[in-house]
Amino acid sequence: MDQAKASVTQSLSQARAKLDDYPALQKLEDQVNVPKEYIAGGGLAVLFVFVVFGMSAGTLCSILGFLYPTYKSFSALEHKATGEVTQWLIYWVIFAFFSIIEVFVDVLLYWIPFYYAFKLAFLLWAMLPRTRGAKFLYDSFLKDFLKSNESKIDAALNNAKVSAEKVAAGASAAVAEAKKSTEDKKDE
Repeated sequence: MDQAKASVTQSLSQARAKLDDYPALQKLEDQVNVPKEYIAGGGLAVLFVFVVFGMSAGTLCSILGFLYPTYKSFSALEHKATGEVTQWLIYWVIFAFFSIIEVFVDVLLYWIPFYYAFKLAFLLWAMLPRTRGAKFLYDSFLKDFLKSNESKIDAALNNAKVSAEKVAAGASAAVAEAKKSTEDKKDE
């Protein structure tokens, strides 16, 4: 029992040392008179409950899937860290591919218990530099798929561009005609 208590105490002191880098937590600790490691642990427990029980879990997963990777992408670009830029580009490709698939199977995913807990775990695995899950998925599966279908994807994008230009031109013409018609009625 003493060994377990010593282990917990050591873990809490390590957490406290890492949390010392965040002045907002120190300020909160001073205001509420609760150690910052307990505040951080409580916050993580609340997030865990939200994800496991599905309360705003979709929103939480989206925020975590965007926030940290966006910051790290910005940081990599600003510091011109080529390896980091490549890692985050790969993450965004995997994230986009996963998001597209998710849109089409959303109705089925609703019935999977703890889906958002699995999604959050997947996103963390894909984004964290220690695991480099996005790079693994890209190198193992997606790169070959994209390379073998590159010409088809380019053709589909060109067709979509032409269609969008036609729709935009039609909408622009309709607006101009409606505007002209309105002006003609004012002149009468």
